[in-house]
Amino acid sequence: MNTEDISKLIAKAVFVLLLITIPFVASASVRSFVFSLFKDASAEMESVPNSQNMALLQAATAPHTQPSGGGDIAIVDDSSLLAETSGVAASTKDSTSDQITTYIVRKGDTLSSIAKMFNVTTNTIVWSNDITGNKVSPGDRLVILPVSGVRHVVKKGDTLQSIAKKYSGDVDEITRFNDLSENAKLALGDVVIIPDGEMLSGHDTAPQKNPGTSVKKVQQYLSAPSYNGYYIRPVVGGIKSQGIHGHNGVDLVSNFGANILAAADGEVIVAKSSGYNGGYGSYVVIKHDNGTQTLYGHLSGVQVSVGQQVSQGEVVGNMGSTGKSTGTHLHFEVRGARNPF
Repeated sequence: MNTEDISKLIAKAVFVLLLITIPFVASASVRSFVFSLFKDASAEMESVPNSQNMALLQAATAPHTQPSGGGDIAIVDDSSLLAETSGVAASTKDSTSDQITTYIVRKGDTLSSIAKMFNVTTNTIVWSNDITGNKVSPGDRLVILPVSGVRHVVKKGDTLQSIAKKYSGDVDEITRFNDLSENAKLALGDVVIIPDGEMLSGHDTAPQKNPGTSVKKVQQYLSAPSYNGYYIRPVVGGIKSQGIHGHNGVDLVSNFGANILAAADGEVIVAKSSGYNGGYGSYVVIKHDNGTQTLYGHLSGVQVSVGQQVSQGEVVGNMGSTGKSTGTHLHFEVRGARNPF
C-alpha cells in the first residue's frame, strides 16, 4: 500500500469516526454538512501530487481587511499610520509625548471619541483648531496639541484673574479653553483647566521664583537629547528676546516680514495660515527624520503646505505677531530634543 492509499484510508477513518460521534439527535442537515466538508477535503488531498509528507487540513483564514492604499492618512502619534477609510480605531496617544499630531476626521467620529483616542480633553482639540459649535465633519484635518496644564476646582472668592495669577496662566487662554467669557461668574465646585499652568511649589500661597519655567520643565529639557549641528538658526540676524519657555521654545526678534527658515530637512505636518490656534496664530510644524519636530509660531505669512518636503534653510514663512503675541517675533520650538538657540 503506497502513501496515497494510506492518506485516503486515514481520511475515510476520520470521516466514519465523526459520524459515529455526532449525536443521533443532530439534524440531517448537520450530518450532510459534515459529509460535504470531508468529501471536499478528501477530493483536495487526492489532487495533491504524491509526496512523502501528508497533506494537512487547515482552518480557513480571514481575508486581509487592511486597506491596500488610497484615501487620506491620519498621523497618529507620529508612529502609527492609519488610512482614513479603515474602520479600525487609532492607537491611544502617549500622554507624556510633546509631539504635535494631525488627524483626518472619519465618518462617525465625534470630538469626544477623538479626544479619547488621543488621551486629551475635547477642549484641547477645540482650542487648537478654533472649532465653533463643537462639531467636526469627515475630512476635517485636526491638529492635536499635547496641551498640559492644571486642573483647578473653584473655591469661594475665585475669579478667572485670580486663578490665572495663581498658576501663572493666561486669562485669554483659560477662557478659550474652557469656553467661558472673560467676565464669567464661577460657581463653587466648577472645574477650570489652566493650559500650561504651573503648580505652585510648596504651599498654595508661595509662588514660584521663576513662574515661566517649572522644575519639571527644566528637568525635561535637561534630559532631552542634544543634536549638535542638526538645526540651523531659523532667523538670519535678529536677537533672542526670551529664553526657554512654553514647550521648549525661544523667542527670536527681527523685522516684520523677515524670512523664517526651516531649521532642518523634513516634512510639513502643520501649516496654519490664519486663526488663533491655541495661541500660536499662523504657524508651521515640520517633522524631521531624527524623530523631532520644530514649530514656527506667530507668523505673518505661511509659505509652505501640509505634506511638502522642505530642505534646511528653505523659507517656510514670515515673521509676524499673530495669536498670543505682544510684538513682532518668532516663537521657535524644538519638540523631542534640546533647543540649541
